[in-house]
Parts: sequence; C-alpha cells; structure tokens
Amino acid sequence: MVKTVPPSPSSALRIVVFGAGSVGCYVGGRLISGGADVVMIGRARISQTLKDHPLVLTDYEGFEFETQLTPEQFTEDPAQAATADLVLITVKSAATGDAAKTLAGHLKPGTPVISLQNGISNAEELRRHLPDAHVCAGMIPFNVVQKTPGHFHHGTEGHLMAARDSSLTPFLPFFEQCGLPLELRDDMTSVLWSKLLLNLNNPINALSNVPLLEELSDRAYRRCLAAAQRETLALMRQAGIETIQLTAIPMRLVPVVMTLPDWLFTRLASRMLAIDPIARSSMWEDLEAGRPTEVDWINGEVVRLAESLNTTAPVNRRLTELVHDCERTRRRWPGDELLAEIRAAVREART
Repeated sequence: MVKTVPPSPSSALRIVVFGAGSVGCYVGGRLISGGADVVMIGRARISQTLKDHPLVLTDYEGFEFETQLTPEQFTEDPAQAATADLVLITVKSAATGDAAKTLAGHLKPGTPVISLQNGISNAEELRRHLPDAHVCAGMIPFNVVQKTPGHFHHGTEGHLMAARDSSLTPFLPFFEQCGLPLELRDDMTSVLWSKLLLNLNNPINALSNVPLLEELSDRAYRRCLAAAQRETLALMRQAGIETIQLTAIPMRLVPVVMTLPDWLFTRLASRMLAIDPIARSSMWEDLEAGRPTEVDWINGEVVRLAESLNTTAPVNRRLTELVHDCERTRRRWPGDELLAEIRAAVREART
C-alpha cells in the first residue's frame, strides 16, 4: 500500500528543481519525502496533472510515497527560483540554454546549480549563461517513467553524483535522508562519459519499442549496443578519457558481456538485469509523446568526439539518423534488422 507522508520541511534551505518532468518530479518528490523544502518548476501540462492527481513515487526496490503537492511546491513561475539555495536542472538537453537564460534573471549570486541531465556538455552551457552561480556537472544514472498521471516510477539501479564543490556540502544530508545519496566526485568527465556508455542503449531501446528488460534479453539488440559502446570506448581511449565503474561489470568489458549468448549473459549480468519489467528509456517516452529526443546529446556526443579527433563514428552516427527518422515516421526495428543496418553502416564507412 502506498503511504502518504505530508511534507514537513526541516530546514531553511530551499531546493528548487527547474524543469520538473519525470526525472525532476521523482527527485523533487524523494527530497520532499525526506523532509526537504522543495519547489518544483515545470510546464503547465505537469502542473495540471499534479493538481488533478497526487504525486506518487515508487521504485523497483519497493519504495512508496504519496503526497498532494501544494501550489507553492509545484509552480510554472520561474521567478520562484529566486528563493533557491540549490537548483537542480532536469530539463531536456535541448532546452539547457533557454533554461539558463531564464534562471539568469532570478538566481542569487553564488547559488549552487547541479545539472542532472543526459549528455556531456550541459554544465558548460549553463556556465556560459550563469557566470555568478556555482554550476556543477551531475549525473543521474537511473530510469524514471510516468506509469499513470502523477505516478513516477524509478526502475533501475544507481545513485546520484556531482562534481565536488564545497557549496553542495550543506545539502548532502537531505539527499541521504530521502534515500537518494549524492556522491561528490573529482572525476566528472569520466563519470559523464561512463554514464553515456550506458545511455547508448537509449536509442536502441526506443527503436525496439519494447521494455528495457525484454530488449536486453535479446542478443541482437545487445550486439547493437556493444557496437556503439566499442566505438565509443575506442574514441575515449584516443582522447585520453578514462572510465569509472558504474555497474558490477567493468566498463571496458561491458561490450564483451553484451555479445554473449543469452543463457550466459543472463548468468553473468544478473545485476545488470535487475530492472523493473515495465522500465523503458526516456527516449522511448519522448518518441511516444511525439517530442524531439535527446539523441544529439547522447550518440551525437560520440559523433562530435570523433570529429574532434579527425575520425568517424559510423555506428553512433547511424543510430542518431535512425532515431531522427523515427521521430518523423514512427518506424521501429526488430533486433536482427537493426543489427544488419548498423553493420552496413560500418562497412560503408570502411569503403
């Protein structure tokens, strides 16, 4: 049974979640469940949903929380960011510049800002427009889907990370108390690229049109992912970018494990398959909703890295193209057909 816990802010420190969609509502709601003073700023669509329905949070390990948000806890008014002691940015990557420009007119100087977004370059984009803020790159590793209106479900493992900055220290107890610990790191470039290696599955899941667990149980789809990961790892080595371990399997071995036969993969990657059966990627959600995807900030980052090294990334380029085509045509791909398409792109690049 979902329990209802009324919000009871325990500190004068206020956390503002800017761009509260699925991820923002989940993280903001978890912080509220731990007693933090939280204001979520989002679009009218989500605002109306949370007026009509309670905010319900669940996760794959059994966490349950329900509360009716007040008008002060969810607003469409960006001016409410002026009260922030910490800002969490959860907008889609394409909206980063606009979000920063909006916030620039409201934030107090010195406000810490964490980018909890997919991709590599969002924190840099935020800094360009928020020179007086403490902008920190962040990473949210887990998947969040909206199961029903107002019900946000966390379906995969992982914990939050952010660049080490003394301005974040006062907020760490809030994350710990709500069950979403925030780890501060000195190697965020490696963290972000390691996360991106896992996010390379987002377009494959979106193109498959099946839940993550079903997709990762199909060797053909895993081979597609392995091809994108091998290509990215080779470019990272060339650029001198190290990996960190985000799964039970070292990142350099993940593509090898992905290509194993189904029976052996299931044995060796049991923790990797600790996924809620309904979980899907955020890119799949975007396609289903008819929204532009973040593929240019995931596979597109690999293509740009290759270009900076005067080489090519045919696998990631082709996946980027297929997702953009799917945005228009809604075509989805069986595993064997997608694998054949990727292999053809590699052959073409070699000729």
